[in-house]
Amino acid sequence: MGNRFVVHEHHSSRLHFDFRLEMEGVLRSWAVPKGPSMIPDERRLAIEVEDHPLEYIDFEGIIPRGMYGAGAVVIWDEGTYELITEERDKIEFILYGQKLRGKFDMIRYKSRGVENQWLLIKQKDEFAVRHWKLETCLTKSKLSKLEERIPPCEFR
Repeated sequence: MGNRFVVHEHHSSRLHFDFRLEMEGVLRSWAVPKGPSMIPDERRLAIEVEDHPLEYIDFEGIIPRGMYGAGAVVIWDEGTYELITEERDKIEFILYGQKLRGKFDMIRYKSRGVENQWLLIKQKDEFAVRHWKLETCLTKSKLSKLEERIPPCEFR
């Protein structure tokens, strides 16, 4: 244990969730359009994106209009994880977060030569929830307290 993870709720052109694992000095990152799930065996598409610097792990704010990823970003969940295995096409880990707990798999999904698509899958364990509904955490009150900030990374 000891490696950190974060899930950012990202209200850009479309709401999505950025799933990030601290690995080898960076945040390895995936955009999860429908967000993670605690339902066993439910497959969620996760698009691998650029690695982010570790400083991004606690980023919250409004990325200014005109910048890549413009929109509100808040931490939806965070914690630590235990890496079980890491292979080219599969990563197995246990999450110790507030919302996400237990064993998950990331499996590369190869479709028409596209290499950056993965599936995020919750495994059956004592933390699995049969009837689980993802809830966003950005409220009007929280949005009013966010400041416009330039994220600690430079993309496009």
